Amino acid sequence: MSIQNEILNAIASRRSCRAYKPEQITAEELEAVTTAGTWAATAMGRQSPVMVAVQDKETLAELSRLNAAVMGTKNDPFYGAPTAVLVLGEKNNPNGVQDASLVMGNLLLAASGIGLGSCWINRAKETFEKRPKARLCWPSGALIPRSTSASATAFLAIPRPMAPARPAPARPAMSCTYDFRRRHRPV
Repeated sequence: MSIQNEILNAIASRRSCRAYKPEQITAEELEAVTTAGTWAATAMGRQSPVMVAVQDKETLAELSRLNAAVMGTKNDPFYGAPTAVLVLGEKNNPNGVQDASLVMGNLLLAASGIGLGSCWINRAKETFEKRPKARLCWPSGALIPRSTSASATAFLAIPRPMAPARPAPARPAMSCTYDFRRRHRPV
């Protein structure tokens, strides 16, 4: 890539992390990451996605168990991360999933940018669809308010990585640009 800058380098160097130290991230780190999520672009500027940070071990274990059941395994889909952020998109918004996905992208980059690990965990929607709506609350407090009009989109595991991320190998171009005015592909 001929153009280099801090943002492009951050995008190119971010990696999913699945080997974590057991220590919890700080409140300041969590705030930095979730604040980045609030700056995500959303369709029509609605800023409708909701983030729910979960650090309670009991709640994380329950979410892990439910998510693993959807996947058909007993393995921990959160890989033992001490913090997870559930991102919900607005249910009746045709762009709800896309908006929540942009929030996830910001969270991933922000975690990497401050030296934390991160991993996008799928099956959030299915995790809550398989659980009766009346039982979406845990003893530690409401995880998702019963009145919400949001749909779970994804989980983000946020840990302290065991080791620095390895650089990714070079990637081939995924597409090429077509100039419709000239009806040719630039070289």
